[in-house]
Order: sequence, then structure tokens, then C-alpha cells
Amino acid sequence: MPLPSVAMASPRNHPAYTGRFAPSPTGPLHFGSLVTALASYLDAKAQGGTWMVRMEDIDPPRQLPGAEDTILRQLEAHSLLWDGQPLYQSQRSEAYLAALEELSHSGLAYPCHCSRQVLQDTGGLHQRSCVPGDPDQPHALRLSVPDNCLIAFTDLFQGRQQQWVKQTAGDFVLLRKDGLFAYQLAVVIDDAHQGISHIIRGSDLLDSTARQICLQQLLTLPTPVYGHLPIAVNEQGHKLSKQNLAPPVENRRAGANLLTAMHWLGMQPPADLPNTNPEVLLEWGISNWHRTQLPRLIQIPAPAL
Repeated sequence: MPLPSVAMASPRNHPAYTGRFAPSPTGPLHFGSLVTALASYLDAKAQGGTWMVRMEDIDPPRQLPGAEDTILRQLEAHSLLWDGQPLYQSQRSEAYLAALEELSHSGLAYPCHCSRQVLQDTGGLHQRSCVPGDPDQPHALRLSVPDNCLIAFTDLFQGRQQQWVKQTAGDFVLLRKDGLFAYQLAVVIDDAHQGISHIIRGSDLLDSTARQICLQQLLTLPTPVYGHLPIAVNEQGHKLSKQNLAPPVENRRAGANLLTAMHWLGMQPPADLPNTNPEVLLEWGISNWHRTQLPRLIQIPAPAL
């Protein structure tokens, strides 16, 4: 399934809007993840669309026991109520294996025994130059990215983007050496499975988008519309995360949290809007959501909650 020399990603011709929020259960929601959830929710509901939740729980070593339920309870407390049932990637192994089989059968996935140390000389890039390895020993599976794969797309917030995937990302991993499925594979398969038409997420994932579009095209899957928000960073300029000890959002302050997140997203709620009622705040947010209001920056300091 060769790609054209220039692959311009076009959004699907789909009448319905289906968005999603897809957290990894490595800990409770912090301000940065709340902003992403809120923006994706408002964008979906302002378009009369559906908003789904997906737990990207395919990396057990990084996950915190009980974090899935904690995240769902936090969303409920903030009245960010999802449509349908949450999807758990840990229950989707058969779909990922089927995609790997299809890619392998087409010669687009191959085993790799290379370590990070072996790839140091190429800056971590792999371009199908493997060290010999025992096929019976643990190994990764990589995508054989076509040399002429130039992906171009227009991001809703960051404008036109393009990337030569082979030269920038190399042959990226689909199945890790430890047997865990890679994010790039799982997210592409599940976005297609759920019929996701629009993806609103943090700009820390902007660089991954071309890889995902490349994989979508090789699997003849539709390409959603992408919009990458600024990420919330701490005083040191690091993305808020559990590793950086970002405090969780408190359910008892749900209204105040939403109001702060709206201001951070460039919205201007009126001063007399009740800040203790999440439902009222979200109703106003849906009616007053405009993509042009959002800052086009890559990162913005997080406020104190």
C-alpha cells in the first residue's frame, strides 16, 4: 500500500461530530488534563456532537491502581459527562493484533532487536538497519515508513503542519519489546473504531500526529480533524504531570476549577456567572465556545488552583 509522494491529510466527509478525551490512568486529573477534557467537551457539544471517554491503559508499569475510577469520578464532579460507555484499551488487544498482522503480511511491519544504545548514533531514529537477533528472543515490531511519506495537515489551532516522517521519526515502534502495544498503534486503531471525527488534545502530541496519519493511510483508515491546545506548564516550564507532582483537581472546587480553565483557554465568562454550579458554567461555555478565542501558543503557565 504505497503512499503518494506528498500525502495531504484531508478530514473525513462525516456529517456527525464525534470527539473524545483519552487520559492515561497514571494518576488523577490535574489542571492540564482538566483543560484538555473541557476544551474537547466544549468543542464537541458546541457542534452538537458526541463526546466519548477512552482510558489509554496499555502501559501497566506507569499506571496507578484505581486511577481509572478516580478520573471518571472527577469528570462527573465537573459535569463533564461522556456519551456511551468508556472504552478501555486494555480490552482491545485483538484489534491491535489484527492490525499488526495486516501490516506484517503487507511487509509494512518488521521485527527489530535494536536497543536504545544501538540507536544512539542515529539520534534514536531507526530506518530499517537492524542488528541481527534471535527470532525467538523478545523483539519489537516497527512500521516500515515509506521513504516518500510527507504528511501535511492543517491544525485547528496551530495552523499548517508538515513532516517527512521517515526522516523525522524513522521506523517507529508498533509493538514494544516487552510485549506491550505502542501508543501510536493503539490510538490510530481506536480512533477509527470509535468513529472519532475531531481530536482536541495537548500540543505535546503535535509531533506524533504525522506518524498517526501515516499509519492511518497505510491501514486505509479515515483521518480526523486535529486541534492541539497549549499545554499547561509549571514554574520550571515542565508539563504538568504526576511525575512533576502536579496536584489533582479537587472535586469540591469543581465550579471554580472550570471557571479558571475557561479563563486559561481565552474565554471571558461574565463576572456574575455562578462559579459553584458546573452545569451552569458548561451551558454558558457551550454557547460561547469559539475556536478563534484559544491562544495559539504551545505552552502556557498553569494558574494556582
